[in-house]
Amino acid sequence: MVLHIFFVNFAPLKTAQAMIDKIEKLIVEINGLQASNVGEVESLRIKYLSKKGIINDLMADFRNVPANQKREVGQRLNTLKTIAQDKINSLKESAEAGNIAADKPDLTRTAYPIPLGTRHPLNIVKNEIISIFSRLGFVLADGPEVEDDWHVFSSMNFADDHPARDMQDTFFVEAHPDIILRTHTSSVQSRVMEVSKPPIRIICPGRVYRNEAISYRAHCFFHQVEALYVDKNVSFADLKQALLYFAQQMFGPDTKIRLRPSYFPFTEPSAEMDISCNICGGEGCAFCKHTGWVEILGCGMVDPNVLELCKIDSKEYTGYALGMGIERIANLKYQIKDLRLFSENDVRFLKTFEHAN
Repeated sequence: MVLHIFFVNFAPLKTAQAMIDKIEKLIVEINGLQASNVGEVESLRIKYLSKKGIINDLMADFRNVPANQKREVGQRLNTLKTIAQDKINSLKESAEAGNIAADKPDLTRTAYPIPLGTRHPLNIVKNEIISIFSRLGFVLADGPEVEDDWHVFSSMNFADDHPARDMQDTFFVEAHPDIILRTHTSSVQSRVMEVSKPPIRIICPGRVYRNEAISYRAHCFFHQVEALYVDKNVSFADLKQALLYFAQQMFGPDTKIRLRPSYFPFTEPSAEMDISCNICGGEGCAFCKHTGWVEILGCGMVDPNVLELCKIDSKEYTGYALGMGIERIANLKYQIKDLRLFSENDVRFLKTFEHAN
């Protein structure tokens, strides 16, 4: 006699039933929710309906449900989400109605004290970058946002047919095609080099403009910080040491860096710098795309052509330059994933940086 043994996996069924039980429990829980103000309503919305909320987590677990039970579980999930959304909307309406009643003007109340505003996250990050480089001896330099082609492109060794000069990348002043909105703060470097003798050690923060579609990851204007050091016997080793110091001061003493070969018209050799992911510590996560590294800036040795164009003897002097986006550093420091938040002046967003250092 042959004995046939069959193994049946009951885990998916258990998972489906567990989800159904959890959904029913959440429906009871959500129906009993209460909130006394708009802030509490927002906290409940985040808890249940945000991308990291409980219901979204259930949606992610839905893929583990067996195919023959997906319809039942899916219908229950949709019902749960509808109930949660209706409940949150109802609580919000009640809270707002209460606020309107509470906000009736009290003519006997003094106008003071007036709540103070908060520092903008980009200013917080910019000032921290400036502070770090000032400890290395760099001084602030500034220049105009409306610039000419020479200081933005030609003096920086851009070829006449370089794509950056095209209309799809640069904002041109229509009546004066040689006048543009600067696309990088390198124009400040060229202005300083034209009128200064080495040693030159400057840091140039400022707003720049590029003709790009506005989205969560791009904007038509943003902010940069560039640094320039020109002197006798400046080497790539000096650049690497400055970059390591900056990374560890900004992101912590355990931060590691790596340099990858790249190309920029104004530096040769050129590199892009990555830091070990400050979220997972280099172990690999969704933020760093499981590589353990995050790109933060471009750098390199100043091209001899740039020195000569700016009237500095390239046989006697060398230098390095680096540049980074302030929004990029702010994203890494505060995990802000939508660039549009930086320019929308939403007081609720800015209020979260009240105690930022």
